[in-house]
Amino acid sequence: MTRFRWFVIAGWILLAAVVVSTAPALESTQDNSEFLPDHYESIQALQLQEEKFSDAFSPGAILVIEREDGAALTAEDQAEVGTFAQELAPELGTDTFQPAVFFQDEQGKPNLSEDGTVLFAVIPLADGATGYDTQAFDDGRDLREEIDELTGDSGLEVRATGAVLQGLDSQESSEQTLVIVGIATIVLIVGLLALIFRSVLICLLPIVTVGIVSMIATGAIAWANDLFDLKADASVEQILVVVLYGVGTDYILFFLFRHRERLRQGAEVKDAVVHSLDRAGEAIASAGGAVIVAFMALVLSSLSIFRAIGPALAIAVFVTLLAALTLVPAVVSLLGRALFWPSKSWQKEPKHGTFVKLGRVVGRRPGIVALVSGGVMTVLALFALSFNPSFDFNSSLPEGVESTEAMETFQANFSAGAAEPVPVLVDAEGADVSEAQLGEFKAALEGAKGVDAVAGPVPSEDGSAFQYYLTLADDPVSDAAQDNVAGPIRDTAHDAAPEGTEAYVGGTPGIFADMSSAMARDYKVVFPVAAGVIMLILALLLRSLVAPWFLMAAVGLGFAATLGLTVIAFQNIGGEPGLIFMLPIYIYLFVTALGTDYNILMIARLREEAREGRDPHDAASQAVTHAGPTIGAAGIILAGTFASLMLGGNTLIVSMGFALAVGILIVAFVMSMFFTPSLTSLLGHAAWWPGHGDEARDDAHGQGPAGGEPRDGDEVPAGVDLVK
Repeated sequence: MTRFRWFVIAGWILLAAVVVSTAPALESTQDNSEFLPDHYESIQALQLQEEKFSDAFSPGAILVIEREDGAALTAEDQAEVGTFAQELAPELGTDTFQPAVFFQDEQGKPNLSEDGTVLFAVIPLADGATGYDTQAFDDGRDLREEIDELTGDSGLEVRATGAVLQGLDSQESSEQTLVIVGIATIVLIVGLLALIFRSVLICLLPIVTVGIVSMIATGAIAWANDLFDLKADASVEQILVVVLYGVGTDYILFFLFRHRERLRQGAEVKDAVVHSLDRAGEAIASAGGAVIVAFMALVLSSLSIFRAIGPALAIAVFVTLLAALTLVPAVVSLLGRALFWPSKSWQKEPKHGTFVKLGRVVGRRPGIVALVSGGVMTVLALFALSFNPSFDFNSSLPEGVESTEAMETFQANFSAGAAEPVPVLVDAEGADVSEAQLGEFKAALEGAKGVDAVAGPVPSEDGSAFQYYLTLADDPVSDAAQDNVAGPIRDTAHDAAPEGTEAYVGGTPGIFADMSSAMARDYKVVFPVAAGVIMLILALLLRSLVAPWFLMAAVGLGFAATLGLTVIAFQNIGGEPGLIFMLPIYIYLFVTALGTDYNILMIARLREEAREGRDPHDAASQAVTHAGPTIGAAGIILAGTFASLMLGGNTLIVSMGFALAVGILIVAFVMSMFFTPSLTSLLGHAAWWPGHGDEARDDAHGQGPAGGEPRDGDEVPAGVDLVK
């Protein structure tokens, strides 16, 4: 790597240029139905609806109309709305919206609130429009511009909401969040690296490296999504920024701390690079491999959102791993000792430090350390049992955006379910269904829990299917609506379906209900498979059948503790009724996978110390002393990058940022630094059975890591201070 450093650097730059110029754009979808496989009821309902009722009315936007002074709408105002609707309709002949605005019900009465202050109108989607593509959002922007021009000084305030406009606001919010998260992440990384190394070039190293990696990884992910028809959700780009900078900086720190330590022992730059790559490279490669496996395990998910994000993040980590093992050593070799400019303190070997004291505590009292650290995580883990998954995506929209305010006004004045009627499809292919049977089915639906009203039935053109629309008592995206659809509404529809027919309940709450079932299945499949493969990697790395078991148990405890602490913060203290259903998967993705990184780094160092002839207690002490600063610095930086997600301004992103940040702190400072080394120390030689990779090598006694200078066990080693 040192010999061909110029070729390595040039190769990465050339590859980035080629990818940027040829790769497609990375796109995401807002359509939750695209995340489910075909065998779920909500998707079967959607398919039957598209086949038999392709020209059926499908609401795309809701206009909420009020007077600017808040008074009741007069007859003149209502007439103005009629004129306004006639003028607006021709402007809506786009790919998304039908050229029609409906502001009256079936009896010709205005859709007016009881107090007369709010009127709503519905704009249907055009034939074949999904409402979730790029065209839909462009048309949504045009719609708002047309409304502003038409209302003018009429004294009326018209706000647009509904699926398309909420998706538009969510997309724009995500773009703003991406900028905020990106800036905050870079500022944090630069600031912490400046504090740790006091070097200008080291501060820039992750920024430049990850910038190159990001261009390549994003293009590769876009290619993979196109090739395998993967559906990524809107949060994937925000997550990618954090993963690339967080993981990239972690791996760079793993290398730099070892490089600095070797230079302090008097080695030349090239020799230090080779030695650091040999020692840290194994841990980096193993850690990266474990993370990639954990991410790739999501291809087993039944939800395409995770089947897409898993490979995407795996690709990102793979490219980052290659850069850490090739590009970073090449750049470090090229810069030489100038890498640390203008600081001179890197040359000094600190004689006292926090991690020396922590290492001595772990080495002398491993039983107490294991009991306390494990006990803290266990207590927090108990609260994970109270986790209540929520599918309320409205909470992901920031306060103050037009679609949120309009929907709040709508739901305060009309039936909550009127915003999005839930379709019930009856497949009567080959059956002779009478009007009386259809009426009985309608009556049964009207009596189901959570149903306010039922419209229909509407027959298909060939008479082989019938469609009903339910107005729910609750917001269609609420957890209450999901529970009612999953339970009493579907039970009623299935039981009351006319003989020889099949009934399907779809719509947004139906999709969410099915996603909940899919998640439950995924927990039983994805987690065990990922854990098994990671244990195999650990067994191969450590040549032990014992260590992988307690290492994965520690990681699992860290996962549960993270979820429990998030439940305490948001459900118990914050008063939230639930947390977004995807949260456990994201904690698994980052806390579990990246927590394994820190465990591998610590256990690899502990094995190295044991191979030098140290007893288990002394080896644990030295491992914490040496690896502790690296894990501490990496943990703080990675936790900080995840914490930047809390600047996103909505509950979904805030809870995710909090969970991932505190989770990384738990696995770095509680699990990896105390629980893992203390357990390993207690188990002693048995922890390495049957390979016994801890056995001292013939040339290890009294030798340094490379068989060089003698090391006094009482001497304070290098690399023990985060700042110095």
